[in-house]
Formats: sequence, C-alpha cells, structure tokens
Amino acid sequence: MNQRPQPDAIRAEPLRQDPHRPQYHFLPSSNWMNDPNGLIQWKGEYHLFYQHNPNGAFHADMHWGHAVSKDLVHWEHLPIALAPTPGGPDKGGVYSGCAVDNNGVPTLIYTGVFPEVQCLAVGIDDLVSWKKRADPVIAAPPPDLDLFGFRDPCVFRDGGSWYMALGAGIKRVGGAVLLYKSPDLHEWEYIGPLLVDDSGLPNKGWECPAPFPLGDKWVLIVSVTPRANVDYFIGTFDGRRFHPEVHRRLDYGRYFYAPQTFLDDQGRRVLIGWIWEGRSEQKDIEAGWSGIQSVPRVLTLRPGGYLGVEPARELQQLRRTYYYGEDLSLATGVPYQVDIQSNQLEILLAWQPDAAAEIGLILAQSPQGEEQTKIVFNCERGQLCVDRRLSNAVGDVDFDTQIAPLTLGEGEPLKLHVFFDHSVIEIFANDRLCLTSRIYPTRDDSLRVSFFAHGGDTRLRTAEIWELQSIW
Repeated sequence: MNQRPQPDAIRAEPLRQDPHRPQYHFLPSSNWMNDPNGLIQWKGEYHLFYQHNPNGAFHADMHWGHAVSKDLVHWEHLPIALAPTPGGPDKGGVYSGCAVDNNGVPTLIYTGVFPEVQCLAVGIDDLVSWKKRADPVIAAPPPDLDLFGFRDPCVFRDGGSWYMALGAGIKRVGGAVLLYKSPDLHEWEYIGPLLVDDSGLPNKGWECPAPFPLGDKWVLIVSVTPRANVDYFIGTFDGRRFHPEVHRRLDYGRYFYAPQTFLDDQGRRVLIGWIWEGRSEQKDIEAGWSGIQSVPRVLTLRPGGYLGVEPARELQQLRRTYYYGEDLSLATGVPYQVDIQSNQLEILLAWQPDAAAEIGLILAQSPQGEEQTKIVFNCERGQLCVDRRLSNAVGDVDFDTQIAPLTLGEGEPLKLHVFFDHSVIEIFANDRLCLTSRIYPTRDDSLRVSFFAHGGDTRLRTAEIWELQSIW
C-alpha cells in the first residue's frame, strides 16, 4: 500500500488499555463516529468514510473520516476527507452520503446542514483530496411535500441513468424515500416518492435509504427514526417506484443503524453499519471514544423471502487459538464450561434442540457468575434473546433483555455464529437473523464461556471457538 499522509490526530496511539474498546471492529483512534459513508472499492482497495467529530466523543461538528483496506478487515487511517466549509452549503456539518465512480472520476454526494441540501465533491485517484462544488446539486426539497428530514443520498445507476434515493419523513404520514434522476450527477429531476410508509405511524421517518438489485429482485433498506431500528423490503423497481413484496427487520438489536452497502469486485453485496454505545454520553466522553462499525456482512437472497446475512469470509484470517467440541452432552441446569477464556472471540455452534426448553451460550462470565451475559434460544416460543441482566455488576449501562423471533423449520438445527469483541456482540442465526448488542463488564476475570440447557437434556452437535487477534 502506498504511503499516504497521516495527520497528528490520526497517528496518536489508540486507547488500547480500555477494556471495553473493541479490537477487531473498525473505529477511529479517538472521539465520535456514527454512520458509514461512501463505501466503495476503488482500484482494488476498500474505502470507508464515516461520520466523525474529531473534537470529542459526542455527536457534533460532523466531518467525514476516512480509512482504507485491502482485505475488509485491516484498516489504515487516512486524513479527514471532508470538513464543513464556512459560508458553504455544508457549513453546519458534512452529513451522510455515498461515493460513486462517475466514468473514472470518484464522486461523493452528501447532505449539508442547516438547511438540509444535497452537495457534491470530486476527487482524484487516491481518494484523499476532494474538491467541493460551490453550490448544492439539490438546494431544497420538493415544494409540494410537508417534510421532516431530507437527507442521506444514496446514488445508483440503472438503465443508463443516475438515480438518487433520499431519506425523509412526510408530516402526518410517516417515513418516505424520495427518488431523483440525473444524466450527469449535477442536474437532478424529482421523480416522486420511491416508497412511502404504510404502517400508520405518522411520527416515523426514514433515514439512510439503500436501494440495490440482488439476484432477480431489488432490496430497499431504511433506518427508522425515532424507533432506531433497520428494516428491509424485497420487491421490484420499475424506474419510478419500488413495489415491496416482503418487509422484515434487518437487525433486532437496537444498537445497529444506518447501514450502507456496495458491490465489490467479487460481485458480493457487502454491508457495514454503525454500532452505537449502550452507555451514557458522559461515559463516552470520559472514555474518549464512541461508536464502531460492524463486521462486514455479505447479503444474499434466501428462500422464504428472507435477506441472507453472513459475516464476510475475510474475517477468518484473524482466527488464532482454537477450540473444537462435537456431540457434547448438556444436562439440564448444568453448564458445560469451555477451556478458553477471552473477550475477543468468534463462535460457531450447531444444535438440535431435542427435548430442551431453552439452550444457549454464556459469555463474559466471572468465575462465580456474578457477571455474565446469556445468549438464549427459547425452543417453545421461537425466540432468540440476549439476557444482559448480569452483564455489568455496577448496573450503570444498558442491561435489558433483547428479543428476536426465530422460527426453525421441521428438523432444522439452531445455528449460531457469534462475534464477541470486548463490548460488542454480533449474532448471526441460521444465516437469516441478526442481533447486535453491547455489554460493559466491570471485572477483569469476566472471560469464561459455557453452554447450557434448561427444561430437558440435549446435545450440542458441534462447537467451534476461535480467539481472534486485533486488527491493529
């Protein structure tokens, strides 16, 4: 990788001693990060831009941070790509947007505030230097709509034309995605609403829309505010409207938000989302950092109208210490202790529930169980849960139980793929359900891992656990 300029703030040693700071998830050296922006593979390298406050671990003064990777796993920090221009259309902050290849010219389209307008910048081959267009490419929302929110452009090509999807909320109606069309990325024609929320909840808005083709369908992802969850629709796109056939949740944890996707050189649809903290803003400020990016996830279409979601295979290069168990007998109420202790883990489990009412996994457990986090599958209710009631001995962080519906087919085993990185847990269940959570153990010895069953004996078909190395 060519040498690139490294400003002093980025050369600073990361806060490695913080026991809650993830080590194989991407985050800046310090301060605030939220939405991923401008995800693109350019000349063989992956570029990740992101919402960033370089002056504190709180949401304010939005810039675009920037990092680059050859493998989607190890990242090199680059200088800030975009900063607010005094007196310019982004004077109030450089908010979320996207990156596109405009016939060999790297181009960023993003939202400037206040007021919300859509802006454009062009770059050179290293994607480090950018020149902003002086005026917005879209200076105001459609005059016939009474909107709250007009932001987060996602630009894509279809049928030889450029399209822009914008997140919005229509007052007294609900969330909406607005569609624009352009021949050159500079002159935009408003087409109409791509999709409008029909849930009957008029206080909801949609942010960070992401429409894209996948297989023989189109997918539309939206981030729902103020509920702060992420939904997806599967359907068709006719050049003017999106026609949904399926509507589901993308992630059942309430810490995953504003994901963005891109198509890489291997033809994969890759998704990365922002994972926020589960503690107070004051604790973020005291820690000196806030917000991480999820592990990269690869999307596919699955039978039954599901969006398949799996972690990118590149993460396997981080695997080190290995534990393997097969056909493990689990007696009801007697945890099976694993001979591995760590807070940087990847775990693969396959279960046949049999007679048990509940089966699961315990992470971040202290020797006597004063601290522990349970990942539980309730076989009778068809629910996957993250029980955080004992995850923090002090109790000054989020500790509620998160629940996701998961119905297994006849004879279908439960398959869990879990990534645990100090304070973040990402769960992939049966390749079609995701649940992201945050925990903040207080004890240095909360490192144990065990399996359990309640309400009946069962057998764990296979268990694979790797300790993962840091990406830094």
